[in-house]
Amino acid sequence: MVQRLRSFYARQFPPPENIQRHAHVKSMEEYRLLYEESISDPEKFWKKIARNLYFKDPPGSGEDFLSYNFDIKAGPIFTKWMSTCSTNICYNALDYNVQRGLGEKVAFYWSYIAKWERKLLNDLFPLRREGNHPNNSRSISYKKLLEEVSKFSNVLLELGVKKCDKVAIYLPIVVELIVAMLACTRIGAVHSVVFGGFSAGSLAERIIDAKCSIVITADGVWRGKKLIHLKAITDDAIERCARAGFLMKQCIVLKHLPRVTSAVEVGIANGVLLTHLSQVAWKKGRDFWWHELMKDASPDCPVVWRNGEDPLFILYTSGSSGKPKGVQHTLAGYMLYAWTTFKYTFDYQENDVYWCTADIGWITGHTYITYGPLLNGCTTVLFEGIPDYPDHGRFWAVIDKYKVNKFYTAPTVIRSLMKFGEENVQKYSRSSLKLLGIVGEPINPEAWYWFNHVVGDDKCPIVDTFWQTETGGHVIAPLPGATVTKPGSATFPFFGVLPAILDRNGAELTGECEGSLAFKRPWPGIIRMVHGDYESFERMYFQEFPGYYSTGDGARRDKDGYIWVTGRIDDMLNVSGHLLSTTEVESALEENPCIAEAAVVPHPHSVKGQCLYCFVTLVNSVPFTDQLVKELREKVREKIGSFAVPDYVQYAPSLPKTRSGKIMRRILKMIAQNVIDLGDTSTLADESIVELLRQNRIATL
Repeated sequence: MVQRLRSFYARQFPPPENIQRHAHVKSMEEYRLLYEESISDPEKFWKKIARNLYFKDPPGSGEDFLSYNFDIKAGPIFTKWMSTCSTNICYNALDYNVQRGLGEKVAFYWSYIAKWERKLLNDLFPLRREGNHPNNSRSISYKKLLEEVSKFSNVLLELGVKKCDKVAIYLPIVVELIVAMLACTRIGAVHSVVFGGFSAGSLAERIIDAKCSIVITADGVWRGKKLIHLKAITDDAIERCARAGFLMKQCIVLKHLPRVTSAVEVGIANGVLLTHLSQVAWKKGRDFWWHELMKDASPDCPVVWRNGEDPLFILYTSGSSGKPKGVQHTLAGYMLYAWTTFKYTFDYQENDVYWCTADIGWITGHTYITYGPLLNGCTTVLFEGIPDYPDHGRFWAVIDKYKVNKFYTAPTVIRSLMKFGEENVQKYSRSSLKLLGIVGEPINPEAWYWFNHVVGDDKCPIVDTFWQTETGGHVIAPLPGATVTKPGSATFPFFGVLPAILDRNGAELTGECEGSLAFKRPWPGIIRMVHGDYESFERMYFQEFPGYYSTGDGARRDKDGYIWVTGRIDDMLNVSGHLLSTTEVESALEENPCIAEAAVVPHPHSVKGQCLYCFVTLVNSVPFTDQLVKELREKVREKIGSFAVPDYVQYAPSLPKTRSGKIMRRILKMIAQNVIDLGDTSTLADESIVELLRQNRIATL
């Protein structure tokens, strides 16, 4: 295995011929020509792209098309794209596609409950997606989705929601979540989707900051075998808002429970249903059932045409510490960039079935589940479940069930499934797959190899995408028909993106180098504002390196010009004056075939300033031994140097992650330092792992 991996690291992976033959961009020469035009003449380049979308008033020219200032010393920071045009993203996602003949095409696949459940519950509570438990499948067409969105748009208007009002959405991954988002954009309201795993306090904080006029939630949701009472959490959040002086007058509730999928989950014994039937607290005059509001709503609702720079949505970053920031994106630029990145990065073809496993509460779900696919007229799988329920083959079963062609997931998810072996993957054919995608964090070569070889059968190009909530879409990514990839590298910039690698003084580095990753000019999807806090917006992104947008990430460029994102600068480790990337150390640990996943955090050291505290998750059935710890330390010594050898290596049955797969290093750092109060842990997919990690903690000096 080790020898095979070493051989693999040295390889480069050209596009498969069958992909290249039909790709939108078929060679690096073609990519370079398009990229050079996007940099030298952005107006010409993006206007050609914009012809694929509908504008009530077309984009202007010159400064009306693009104006910006990235230099904080030269004046206020701003970016404006197509500031005199008018359009509507819901119209482009639905009406325009129906007019183009896609009305009967499937927009989303999802599941519904089995026959015995429907009989038991009298058809009151149908499933609305590929749900928590595998069942029969249904679908919704573009035409039907337009009808549902129009009806809910009229519901919002009837409740008094107006243009520019903020609407909080706290729902599970159901079609109604997408209906709510599109209904907001149809009538000119601004949505703020809050991840369904957040606590009442986190939800209240976001409602207050955005000044939302209404909140949309559900009675509850199953995650694996865990029941989350969303309405109860929302009630608590509304009370917290009231105590803070902010009155939430209206709450729409989707009836989503009980959603029973097995006798184990619902406790059926001798034919007796032992679970309650969606019993929720109710405040008359404030709370409204979704289905009752929709019953008599009209399926016709005209769109509100909005200016290109009007706000589209606010999305709060998960925030590892401190107050969450509300990233604000605007209409025309975001729409244009979502359409373009989805089409080219995933090489979207007309009959593709696409699946992104992210949560819509994060930016990946906004751009690459909702807006990018719908704008392109794509068929998408909507997934509410988790990767290991009811077993560790769930993802691959879904791929076979819907004949998924393009599959987009996170390195953390890949690593977590690797430890359970190849057999969970190989019992499914996955023959429909044409492309694999990676999002969320740098991927180590071992996980890249497993994804390529085991999941993709060595026939699917892998697009390793780098981007952020703030960028709106991919900014560094390979194009599957053009780019020769290197495992672990995001490769080259997307159209319109001009990256720079800077030293600590802000000087731009050339050639082979390593430093801070920044961008010299705006692309259409870039952040416009931190909601309600312009000062923080300037300070966080433009103050450190005047004239550049600072990503907060480190990167290196190799001799061939490939860009390798090394992770957050604030995740850097300073050991005895040596600056180390956590990703660099984690990759060294993960080269050991016994290690499924590793996470490294800094720990105070009286001599070195900081030392390394490592958490390692093992491949299934492998024991954690002193010999293994010794081998891991030697591997780091061999790969990086003696100064980087970890002082502490702790066994971790699992790592604390959000539902989208992000490792919460803040929590690991506090566990390593034996901090008692870890703060809000409600974003974790499994909060019980915290106590297990505490129990296994190594006594430190």
